[in-house]
Amino acid sequence: MADDDQVAIYDEVEIEDMTFDKALEIYHYPCPCGDRFQIALADLRDEATDIAVCPSCSLMIRVIYDLDNLPKLEPEPDPPAPETTEQADQQVPIAA
Repeated sequence: MADDDQVAIYDEVEIEDMTFDKALEIYHYPCPCGDRFQIALADLRDEATDIAVCPSCSLMIRVIYDLDNLPKLEPEPDPPAPETTEQADQQVPIAA
């Protein structure tokens, strides 16, 4: 977690007050400048940082969260099994 002596924090925000973008795996929260503070789920999981930054201004917020309450990693789908020669023999060609 970041040290208060190193960064100037605008505010502290509970993660429950932030919005989670499942597709991008990013939490965001409105910034007074009109943009949004952002922090990646991976950064929170790795405990690399708890500071969300606004890409448009210099403000930063500290995200208050419990590691156990973060969204769980979704297992990657299994790759399709390769076709066996029996399956290939059963396929019917389509005439063009």
